[in-house]
Amino acid sequence: MIFRHVRLRNYKLMTKLMITYLLLTVIPISVLGYVAYSQYTNSVEEQVGEYIPKLLEQANGNIDHHLDEMKRLPDSLYNSPQVIEILRKDSYQSKSNLLRDEFLVNSFLSRTYINGGNSDILGVFLLSKNRLYKSTKVTYSGLGLESSFLPYGQDLDLEGKEEVLLPYETNLKFKGNPPFILLMKQLRDFENQENLGTMLIAVELTFFEKALSNLKEEGQSSIWMTDSAGRIFFHTDPEFIGKFDDKYSEYPRINGSFRTTGLADNDLISTADFQGNDWKIFHSIPLSDLTQEADAVRNGTIIVFILVVLLSIGISILLAWNVSNPLNKLAKLMKQVEKGNFNVDLLIDSRDEVGTLAKSFNSMMQEINQLIKKNYQIELRQKDAELYALQSQINPHFMYNTLETIGYAVEEEETEVVVKMVTLLGRMLRYSLNNKDRVVPISFEVLHTNNYLTIQKFRFEDRIHFEIYEEIDTNRYYTPKFILQPIIENAIKYGLEEYQTCVIQIFIRKTANNELMIKVKDNGPGIDETVLSKLNGLLGKDPMAGRNSGFGLRNVHARIAMIFGDPYGLEIKSKIHEGTEVIIKIPMLTGEQAANISGGVESA
Repeated sequence: MIFRHVRLRNYKLMTKLMITYLLLTVIPISVLGYVAYSQYTNSVEEQVGEYIPKLLEQANGNIDHHLDEMKRLPDSLYNSPQVIEILRKDSYQSKSNLLRDEFLVNSFLSRTYINGGNSDILGVFLLSKNRLYKSTKVTYSGLGLESSFLPYGQDLDLEGKEEVLLPYETNLKFKGNPPFILLMKQLRDFENQENLGTMLIAVELTFFEKALSNLKEEGQSSIWMTDSAGRIFFHTDPEFIGKFDDKYSEYPRINGSFRTTGLADNDLISTADFQGNDWKIFHSIPLSDLTQEADAVRNGTIIVFILVVLLSIGISILLAWNVSNPLNKLAKLMKQVEKGNFNVDLLIDSRDEVGTLAKSFNSMMQEINQLIKKNYQIELRQKDAELYALQSQINPHFMYNTLETIGYAVEEEETEVVVKMVTLLGRMLRYSLNNKDRVVPISFEVLHTNNYLTIQKFRFEDRIHFEIYEEIDTNRYYTPKFILQPIIENAIKYGLEEYQTCVIQIFIRKTANNELMIKVKDNGPGIDETVLSKLNGLLGKDPMAGRNSGFGLRNVHARIAMIFGDPYGLEIKSKIHEGTEVIIKIPMLTGEQAANISGGVESA
């Protein structure tokens, strides 16, 4: 009857198809969209309110477990009979013995706790018989033998229990103000049960963030923890740490989720208690964030309505476009291939002849790319082998001179010089033996260079002077390893041959073209124009040919060019009696870009 009334038979077939398509698509989609939106907005709050408290309880368990492990750390002190014997001493006959024992205990604390594999520990403090032993990762203030330490002294009776102190309960501050808690435990002598001292371990709250990683939501969600008085000691926004939660008294005392409503906010807050203490953890998220997906669905539905009408009207045009557009894409990609860009992909998902052609084209491009990558990796491995050969060539001679200098210092009983040189040499060897990363933060390369120059300064004393100027954040950007040492070795070698004093300046800056430039400048004898031109010409040649002429510089230039391309590498500028400048040019490489080169990089 309806069809007779509207007399569809009098319309053209195109009109009939359009009306039928609209009736079969727009109406069902509108009904389903409205129902889905209503049900989603009604149920999402209930679902989130159920699972977030469970995640909070799980996070609490992980935090409690980590705290239990931390509380057992002071017991590691009993593994050193030498340290226990030092803690038993009441007094010293000489200051040298006192300083020696302080060095031994501080070294044990550093070796066992700071460098023992636990990255959360900021510092360890041990008070025994009015003596303070300590080891920290960064500088600190507010804790010492003065009155600020007395509440945690060895006379405090904890009855064998550990105590957790929150940051605002002490005067202790670390550089950078990282959030932390302080674990305090008394140490007793197993032989006579006398009190040996009190140990405090400052633990950074990074493990809180790890335990709460499953709770990190998009939008404006917040996570915070309070003590029994409602004072915040952890918050995803550090500005709130140490402040009181002004709504703490309004929150329910039981675990679960509840809504807060007001003129400015309408949030869903979930809470859970800690098992081992009187802390509480809270999670807050605006209800508007919870319904974002539903709002997106609603808006998307409206867009779909419009598209459906447009698609119905232009169906014939789209059919022709669906056939011609893939062919146009293929033609454009073939032009890119002709220009040498093989990293292309024809995205066509169909089973017709055009789809078969696209699959064959993509397969061919993948095979070409694999061959290119394979050849590139072979060349990189060859250059890495050359790098390791260079290290093996340089290190024995350098180590012999360094060890010889250390030997002279030992004969002269210069203990401080021996300790510093051995420490610097150990850092250099550790850096050299770490071959897993092709690129590292610039700060690592600068530190390695500083260590090398400092050792050379110990050897040559006032004959060597150096300065390093960092005009960028060297922790943020990356560079290939071992690009500075060969250059500096040349500067020292030729500088000290003809002059009494060798002055080396290193400048690290960003150029106007947004590239990284490292300039090494010396006051050496310089290079005449003919030799300089020849040396610059040799940089682009095989670094393994002619090992006696600029081998180290060519190796550095070749590795940079292999990684970043021909525009990058070394440039040498020099004049007779005016010194030499070696300029290194590489891209401003961030951590994510460096990871694509090395497959993983060291963090600064």
